[in-house]
Amino acid sequence: MPIRMLTLEDLDLAGKRVFLRVDINTPVHPETGQLMEQERLKEAAMTINDLPDSKVVVASHQGRVGRSDYTSLEAHARVLGEILGKRVDFVPDVFGPGALSAIDSLGDGGVLVLDNLRFTAEENQEYKPPEAEKTFLVRRLKDHVDACVLDAFSTAHRASPTIVGFAGLVPTCAGRTVGRELRMLDRIASVEKGPYVTVLGGAKVNDRLEAIDALIANKRADKVLLCGVVGLVFLKAAGKLKGDLGIDGEQKFVLKARQLMDEDPERFALPVDVAIRANGERKEVDPAGLGAQVKVLDIGSKTVDNYSRFIKGAGTVFMSGPPGAFEWDEFSLGTEGLLRAMAASLGTTIISGGHLSTALHKYGVHDQIDHTSTAGGALVQYLAGKRLPLIDALERAADRWGKGQA
Repeated sequence: MPIRMLTLEDLDLAGKRVFLRVDINTPVHPETGQLMEQERLKEAAMTINDLPDSKVVVASHQGRVGRSDYTSLEAHARVLGEILGKRVDFVPDVFGPGALSAIDSLGDGGVLVLDNLRFTAEENQEYKPPEAEKTFLVRRLKDHVDACVLDAFSTAHRASPTIVGFAGLVPTCAGRTVGRELRMLDRIASVEKGPYVTVLGGAKVNDRLEAIDALIANKRADKVLLCGVVGLVFLKAAGKLKGDLGIDGEQKFVLKARQLMDEDPERFALPVDVAIRANGERKEVDPAGLGAQVKVLDIGSKTVDNYSRFIKGAGTVFMSGPPGAFEWDEFSLGTEGLLRAMAASLGTTIISGGHLSTALHKYGVHDQIDHTSTAGGALVQYLAGKRLPLIDALERAADRWGKGQA
């Protein structure tokens, strides 16, 4: 059923102060601190370019509290200006006097980037719409904006104040990225077929475990190929990896992984070899022989070959999260190998997440995948048939401010 939502064409935004909620959360190099890709910034630029006469207030989060990528958006503003080929202002504030003054000072065609939304406590929480409207973040900003454009599909599964709090207060519509994603996913839904192979990697273990539950319930995961940190959790749950992984919530995650495998052991494939750094070089080993403090940085070549066979026989392949630390060339074998297997697959292929989008371009196979999305958890939940808070907000806005059809 088509989603009810307003688009940029449904609202008169010329001369208006537009709160543009995007997701320009970008991988940051662990050693240099530099932004590693520009895909999400380029997506944001498409919507900004279609608001040439508006006063555009760009808002996004970056990273999570306590992590190395939890940084200011000053560098993002600079890169966004380079992409747009115009001046982009930045204010080291979100909803304080500095931010409100900068918003009010914008002229027609001006672009302002607010600082990291997660520097505010409220944006790190999730709310129902009525409570989101009452947050200080939304209450302060709503009197300084005339409309809201939701273009953060990557964050569509999070009911944060800036995602769900404006739809009932100011005219709200979808941006170009959200519209494109939903149209493409509707087309894919009409042609996808089984068997469904899901490849899950990356470091967000809780998100991956939630994804497994949802995808299995919606019959979108006949075979689950595990790698990355979540793969290590399953190896430990299977008794094939000793020692602690050093991640928050580890015991709970291991128990959940064991439960999933006990319920359906044939559904899951685990790494048979992994790559570590030894004497400054890549070394592939059996995970069962690893010491407690050895850091796993990639899957091994035997695992790549094994997983590639499953991918080759799939009717639909979905991959979210990289198998290893592909930022380092010596630990890119797993990521490159599985992406090339997907590129060669005759099935429908879907890639999810900013890190994998970066990797696709790095290996030159981005045009051989049926759908590439910078969204991670949001895309997983959408494919699994779950309702997303951002889409709910767009439908409420369509009912409140006028009717639209996707």
